Amino acid sequence: MRKEQAVRATFDHRLCVTRNAISPGNASLDRVIGDNRAIVFIDDHLALAQPRLQNDTRNMLSADRHAGTHLVPGGERCKTDVTVFFDIARRIADAGIDRHSHVIAIGGGAVLDVVGFAAATVHRGVRLVRLGSTTLAQADSAVGVKNGINLDGVKNMLGSFAVPVAVINDAELLTTLSDTDWRGGFAEAVKVALIKDAALFNRIEHGIDALNARDLAAAEPIITRSAELHFDHITSGGDPFEQGSARPLDMGHWSAHRLEAMTSFQLRHGDAVAIGLAIDTVYAARLGVLRDDDARRIIGCLCDLGFDLSHPALEDTGGLLVGLEQFREHLGGPLTLILPAGFGATATVHTVDEKLLIDAVRRIADGALSAV
Repeated sequence: MRKEQAVRATFDHRLCVTRNAISPGNASLDRVIGDNRAIVFIDDHLALAQPRLQNDTRNMLSADRHAGTHLVPGGERCKTDVTVFFDIARRIADAGIDRHSHVIAIGGGAVLDVVGFAAATVHRGVRLVRLGSTTLAQADSAVGVKNGINLDGVKNMLGSFAVPVAVINDAELLTTLSDTDWRGGFAEAVKVALIKDAALFNRIEHGIDALNARDLAAAEPIITRSAELHFDHITSGGDPFEQGSARPLDMGHWSAHRLEAMTSFQLRHGDAVAIGLAIDTVYAARLGVLRDDDARRIIGCLCDLGFDLSHPALEDTGGLLVGLEQFREHLGGPLTLILPAGFGATATVHTVDEKLLIDAVRRIADGALSAV
């Protein structure tokens, strides 16, 4: 006997943009959690910067719903130490969290990744609510359906796909960021603008002074639009769990992930993505799929946002190009790179001219503004 039947599952994905989400007067979390229990995990960097947050989360939940509030080491360190993952999983299990309860993760993208991976594995998956506390998390990673930790220096080698029951973006969580973490999310906003929305790129380009001045009123609409574009692609793009060979939202990421590993994750993800976008931009121009004037605009925008694109790790071109095979292997199938072909336009390539790519890397390493 031989039987074959497609299995389809429906998931509800929610994105809410609000202010002061962790306060008694805001019903955003209550609408999601209802009368169910919840355990809370908070990025320790955020807890140090906003010391009221732990008490505020306890006060948000009634005693019968609150299953504990715990701190998680912030930054990429929580994804490179597997004991952090196991500690979170044990805390979820020990708190009696079941598949009708909720895990609330509040923090940067790395914390959301490791807490999300733990939530996806306990009882084969419990309900996850994400509140990103960095521009990068709010603009991109929080609305994704991926969770993961690093293994043997390879970014996100272990992980899962799991749709969060809700993502809540609260701009007040961004007010205490370092300048590096404030800047990081705008690399992802530039990326998704190049792929999908020329008007967003124009808005970023014309709003650079306000963004660099950390003007929330200017930043919030850009972060929100970036989140919407990521959210819409994931929910309507036809391949949320990446069963195919292309990852359109990962433009610039083949080299970004490799650079993070090459620097033992000292290079932050947003800065690495900016460098990766610059490399792909110059390579696209050298291939002839992107006009030189457009390439200069993209590089100029990244530089004006404050990204340093000429990192010493770029000198090791052989080590960097290992990232191409790791990127291909991560999905399987043929190598598929998405390159900028304008503003809101892309080109897809399956082979790489290694000589031109190395030349692009060296041009960025020698000075981004003169790379094209």
